[in-house]
Amino acid sequence: MAKWLSQEWLDEGRELAESQPERPGATARMQYVVTGGPEGDVKYYWVLENGKLLESKLGDLEDSEVTLTQSYDDAMRIQKGELDANAAFMQGRVKVTGNMAKLMSLLPITNSPEYKALQQQILEKTEF
Repeated sequence: MAKWLSQEWLDEGRELAESQPERPGATARMQYVVTGGPEGDVKYYWVLENGKLLESKLGDLEDSEVTLTQSYDDAMRIQKGELDANAAFMQGRVKVTGNMAKLMSLLPITNSPEYKALQQQILEKTEF
């Protein structure tokens, strides 16, 4: 099992995501910031191209299109399925900077059966 928010966890998630269907137009460079964790803030990023996760790494993505910032507790609750990511966004618990239209175009994917199954697979391989 990979420790949540580690590079190993990001790598395992990317490998599991290879089974996701292609989604033309679902392309984005996304920076995530998780604040207030036991080891401080954690930054990681995703590079999506047509629904495929090409990169998933710890650190900063200099030319990110969207940055999502959330507290450690909210991020963990989202990862565990205890807090809906879309609801957290609408409640202002996930702060977004950058291309809001790009993010909004990706939100429907998070409700797809394939994405929900992927989230469950990742959860089963995650140590919190």
